[in-house]
Amino acid sequence: MITTSILDKPMDMHVHVVGNGAGGTGCWLRVRGWRRAMAALMLRHIGLPGDALHGDLDRLYVERLLELVRGSSLGAAVILAQDDVHDEQGRVMAGVGTFYVPNDYVLKLAHQHPEFLPAVSIHPARPDALEELERCLAAGAVLMKCLPNCQNINCADRRFTKFWERMAEAELPLLAHTGGEHTLPVVRPAFSDPRALALPLEIGVTVIAAHSGTKSGLTDPEYFHVFAEMTQRFPNLYGDTSAFNVPLRGRHTRECLREPLASRLVHGSDFPVPVQGHWSWLRGFVDWKAFRHAENERNILERDYQLKLAAGFPPEHFTRIGKLLRRPSRG
Repeated sequence: MITTSILDKPMDMHVHVVGNGAGGTGCWLRVRGWRRAMAALMLRHIGLPGDALHGDLDRLYVERLLELVRGSSLGAAVILAQDDVHDEQGRVMAGVGTFYVPNDYVLKLAHQHPEFLPAVSIHPARPDALEELERCLAAGAVLMKCLPNCQNINCADRRFTKFWERMAEAELPLLAHTGGEHTLPVVRPAFSDPRALALPLEIGVTVIAAHSGTKSGLTDPEYFHVFAEMTQRFPNLYGDTSAFNVPLRGRHTRECLREPLASRLVHGSDFPVPVQGHWSWLRGFVDWKAFRHAENERNILERDYQLKLAAGFPPEHFTRIGKLLRRPSRG
């Protein structure tokens, strides 16, 4: 349940939960090749040993995340489930997904810890998609997360109309990945385009474009200005600033600080993605003092928050999500 005390504080609405199933959580993790080294680097960056990938990762990860949230300026973190990759008929595409986090797991964590708010993940092509949506609504979901390009979700498919209609009716926002992606394998690159989200927007779903359509790699298409233009056509479209403290995604920060776009953005970190202030400093978004202060901050959730404050994001940027999340009591 979202309380007034939580809404009064900054909130990180883009925090990944990861596990290997060692704790009986139902999570699994399959990282191969160069992504194995990246996963170990991310774990070390958040303060866990790289070999936790093969150890008691479920427990260690949650304990560390709780420690970081409680030691930061944040009132809460929205934790994200991750559904498997499915084909157009709703069948699991075996061996394609990289990690899986059950809805029941994030719902349970949120029930146990008031610092966590649950974001479920449901591939709308699943035969039981509507039933799972109803179950998650009843259990307290505040958000639904998907990666259309990685999970093979064609949000424009008219077969999903009832699914989007139910989300709109329940006031359950959709957080959908937009822009480049290199941490996870991309199945359908075309679904990285924010224009792929037009159908749920037209139906009335509040949609948050994760990363605001920005590039992740040098060769990625640039969709930021597509996203910015869409916010003028769709009053129910927002974006987040998740992973803006990596080399490329944050380069549009100055545009994000100007109206009318500034009022359509919410704060997210993309934890456990690394947070480094070098890029904001080199681009002149923060001064040397703010950069050094952030670099000395060991809590990366706090570091991301402080860098964005120093860049000029106003206090309401960090609390705006509280007005968009579903309140379970409203049904």
